[in-house]
Amino acid sequence: MPNIITPKELPQWVPGRVLSSSDGLGWKGVAHRSYRYAGLDVPIPPLDHFMVVRYSAGSTPMDRCFDARWSRADCRPGDASLLSMSEPSHWHWTRQIDVSHVYLSNGLMSRVAGEVMERPVSEVRLHDVLCTRDPTLLAITDAITGEAVNPEMGGSLYAEALGTQLAVHLLRKYAEVSFRAPIAGGRLSPAQMRRVLDLIEARMHESLSLEDMAEAAGLGVCTFHRRFRATQGRAPHAFVIDQRVKRAQQLLVAGDQAVKEVAASCGFSDQAHMTRVLRARLGVTPAQLRGSRRRQP
Repeated sequence: MPNIITPKELPQWVPGRVLSSSDGLGWKGVAHRSYRYAGLDVPIPPLDHFMVVRYSAGSTPMDRCFDARWSRADCRPGDASLLSMSEPSHWHWTRQIDVSHVYLSNGLMSRVAGEVMERPVSEVRLHDVLCTRDPTLLAITDAITGEAVNPEMGGSLYAEALGTQLAVHLLRKYAEVSFRAPIAGGRLSPAQMRRVLDLIEARMHESLSLEDMAEAAGLGVCTFHRRFRATQGRAPHAFVIDQRVKRAQQLLVAGDQAVKEVAASCGFSDQAHMTRVLRARLGVTPAQLRGSRRRQP
């Protein structure tokens, strides 16, 4: 069994018919999938997201092993189950059911928890809840499902706002939160900085927002900006540009890619944009960097 899986890999372990999905809608921090399942007996590896299961159609006795303990409930439409991130589980049911899954990323949950608690958070863990009937929980998950089924203008922003609402509700009623010791001087911890650097490295070719980096660090935007500047001595945007310039310089000197390809892989809008930035930051053009390798003895 793998150490951890993503929501998209879940059907490999829990086979079912996909009824709806937020795939391709560009949502961040929150995702949705609905399934129709026959009766199944399935061990599930740990997920890298928190999961809310909303029962939509069909009723069944449900058995689940979580944290080495089995529990049982009769799950009906309008009920919900919760599953914490990074926790293996084993589920058993005997009748056909339709369910809606809502997934929240660890970055979203940690960021919201940090803002709500006003303290740096090390871990969020959901309670072992196999079956609950919570009108607020259902209203938010149904709204997320509705947006995935019938997306409208501003859908990504709307879904992410609903994801934040859901995170706050889970934190209020169904979660335990562990806190980190504060870092001296209000800086990012080494682990937070590493997650941000990994994000920049992985998405160098894309547009990268302050919100994306703040989520990777598990902080609110304002807190992240302040702590990043205290850690690196410059604003996040300036740091990202420096990383793009450094990567472009390495690739241009290596000479293995066309200048246009280097610009795209380093996240510049086009070759002209990269030329302007390199000239401003390094005082040279891409052509001059290319020529520097040929001049080396």
